[in-house]
Amino acid sequence: MQLTKDSFLPVTRVNAEQGTSRPSLTYWQDAWQRLKRNKVAMLGLYIIILLILAAVFGPLFSGTSYSDQDLLQANQPPSGEHWFGTDNLGRDLFIRVLYGARISLAIGIVASLLNFTVGVVYGGIAGFIGGKTDRIMMNIVDILYSVPVLLYVILLMVVLKPGLTNIFIALGIAYWLQMARIVRGQMLVIKEQEYVLAARTIGAGKWRILLRHLIPNCMGAIIVTMTLAIPDAIFTEAFLSFIGLGVSAPMASWGVLASEGTNSLRSYPFQLLFPALAISITMLAFNFLGDGLRDALDPRMRR
Repeated sequence: MQLTKDSFLPVTRVNAEQGTSRPSLTYWQDAWQRLKRNKVAMLGLYIIILLILAAVFGPLFSGTSYSDQDLLQANQPPSGEHWFGTDNLGRDLFIRVLYGARISLAIGIVASLLNFTVGVVYGGIAGFIGGKTDRIMMNIVDILYSVPVLLYVILLMVVLKPGLTNIFIALGIAYWLQMARIVRGQMLVIKEQEYVLAARTIGAGKWRILLRHLIPNCMGAIIVTMTLAIPDAIFTEAFLSFIGLGVSAPMASWGVLASEGTNSLRSYPFQLLFPALAISITMLAFNFLGDGLRDALDPRMRR
């Protein structure tokens, strides 16, 4: 076949755009696309959103409070009037589970935010400065980490006395250790990158490099750690309330409801079933979402 001038066509802008395989995505857009393809993680996200909406708005539409008692309705099984039944004082278990969700979710989120604040700052400073400062700071973390965190929380609650505010303080003091170790490890890798050297070359200060360049590039690992810390804090609060070191009566958390349900397990098992299901479903949902975020935010899996 003989090639002539008519055999060739100039490449126009339209032809070039047609050859583009897909639009360019940022790191966070690509992570969101991968997260949406993870059905288990999205199921966990939907459950968490539904749970938050039910905890915030559910009690507002009920005609009773979590502390309203009616001894004539004591120990009623689940029915159309009382969806989860009633406890030994005639209080509606459905409303108490919703109020318990408020307390348990608030404890998980506050503990996670305290974990973020203390752990990121401590681990970031240790990893960025390095040297003797890093060794001293991480030796302190290793010593504290050698003792189970739950034991710290129990000892602090015995000293501070039971109460919602004291639970926040106890979890905030003890739950930042893992975050500090993760952020410190990320810092040791990221601070050797070329853009950090470029920032130093143009005269950027240490705090500017830490806050504007290093910590934002650790956000993937930080978000995953925060997400997985929430169910851990919820379970810790439930355990503390179960053994009598959590919130005080008549406040209702899932741990308190589970503790009360064990007293009548043989006669009225539904009083333990529903708070136990709420704890289990919430922990599974956060763990599913955390695993999905771990995969979605991993740069090595980006296409």
